[in-house]
Amino acid sequence: MLSKVSSVWYVDTADPPAVLRADPDPDPDAAYALARQLHPDLDVEPTASATLGDAVGPEPDELFIGCYPGLTVLCSTYAARVHPTAIPDLLVRPLAEEHTYLVSFDLEYGWGSFAHWERGELRRAFSSTRLNILQDQGLPHIWERPHWAGEHPIQWRLGELPDPLVLPFDPPGFADTANHEWLGFRYFPIASEDPPAADTGQPPIEPDEIRVCGFRLHPKSDERGPYGQPQPPHNRVTHERKGLLSWLRGHDTTAGMESPTRIRP
Repeated sequence: MLSKVSSVWYVDTADPPAVLRADPDPDPDAAYALARQLHPDLDVEPTASATLGDAVGPEPDELFIGCYPGLTVLCSTYAARVHPTAIPDLLVRPLAEEHTYLVSFDLEYGWGSFAHWERGELRRAFSSTRLNILQDQGLPHIWERPHWAGEHPIQWRLGELPDPLVLPFDPPGFADTANHEWLGFRYFPIASEDPPAADTGQPPIEPDEIRVCGFRLHPKSDERGPYGQPQPPHNRVTHERKGLLSWLRGHDTTAGMESPTRIRP
């Protein structure tokens, strides 16, 4: 089971599961071009390819991209936002796609978030811990109803006493349901499963079957210090950068979460 997911999906196809089930090879050239487009002020170094199961919890200086026909997935820490609508505008619609979906969660903190943009316009955004709703914007989808109705409650460990004000669902599972509704697969099972894939005659899609291209981000190699000497990396990468790396260390990331019970809207 994956413990941390941070992903953005760009979708132009009417049937994302069909694209993923076709098991296509990701386009490395398109992935590299998108990585450079999103990080114009950084050097982008291609690294080893991976599967989505290995890439959904990347380090701050790495990202993974899978470009398929009508479907692109981006895995990077700047998608892990307490407020999902706080992602950079460039991330919302870099490819002029029809739909953009954000799905992020962290099991350790009991936090989950999801968001949907249609042609760059926000339709729905939600983020919460087990006790606090951090963002709730747009009209809820019909598929959200079972979670709000308490049909997918938190699975407490033996001897664990829940807070009386806890939400009626587990936020990571809520975000995973959004992923299933939009993209046709789950990162982990929930207590009450969806109709079996056998109903459609198709096997379930596994994250370990979806391949992505890896990249590492570096400061520009030609940058120089005040005396013409190359600057060390910790001096060259600053909050004043206009590229997306500055967002990785911004005020809205989940890195500051100390405990699910201490997060406030």
